Amino acid sequence: MEAVIITGGKGLRLAPFTKVLPKGLLPIGDQPILEIIVKQLKYHGFTTIHMACGYLASLIQTYFEDGRKWGVDIDYVVEDKPLGTIGPLRKVPLVGQEPVLIMNCDVLTTLDFRNMMAFHRATDSSLTIASQDRRVPIEFGVLRTDGIRVTKFLEKPERRELVSMGIYVADPALVRHIPQDTYYDMPDLILKLLAAGEPVQHYENQSFWLDIGRQSDFAQASEIFPSIQSQLLPGEIT
Repeated sequence: MEAVIITGGKGLRLAPFTKVLPKGLLPIGDQPILEIIVKQLKYHGFTTIHMACGYLASLIQTYFEDGRKWGVDIDYVVEDKPLGTIGPLRKVPLVGQEPVLIMNCDVLTTLDFRNMMAFHRATDSSLTIASQDRRVPIEFGVLRTDGIRVTKFLEKPERRELVSMGIYVADPALVRHIPQDTYYDMPDLILKLLAAGEPVQHYENQSFWLDIGRQSDFAQASEIFPSIQSQLLPGEIT
């Protein structure tokens, strides 16, 4: 099985840490978040990993080389200009025609990637989005109204929404929907697929999941990692 890790962003929300390291090499516990992801992918049966790099790409290439140390084959697509969160897929040398896992490099999760792949294969979907039911805060006082009359006031309420985890399974054929050498984000692709009538589905799950793209979340991940390390890296002696 093949996986693509999108790791080209500058990680501006994690500055100043990302002034000297790319986001994927920031440590969680005693290892970079990217190394945790590579180990997880290996555990779930992925043998080929493509890393789409940009900012400070040479540091990532130097750290992982060809992936042999982790028992996988790793190759690199290096952007000469930013291509967004899915634009680099157009340049990735996919080996086969089987579905491919695509994920961001700042995701700390216990999601079973193998099960998600099986879920995708059992359907006719072009794209499967890993999802979770989350409480989403609204940072404002919300008004309920009847015309100009206020009938109710809610101070910073929460809504329940299904949110994307930044992990996807895609059929290689959908690459045709991605423009060449153009900045293109995953939401752009999803909207294009829906407009074209392509089947898109979601894979709801209750796994541990934390997007570490902000400093507060990065600090939380570092704090919680020792207590969930065995779940994140099953089979590894800790």
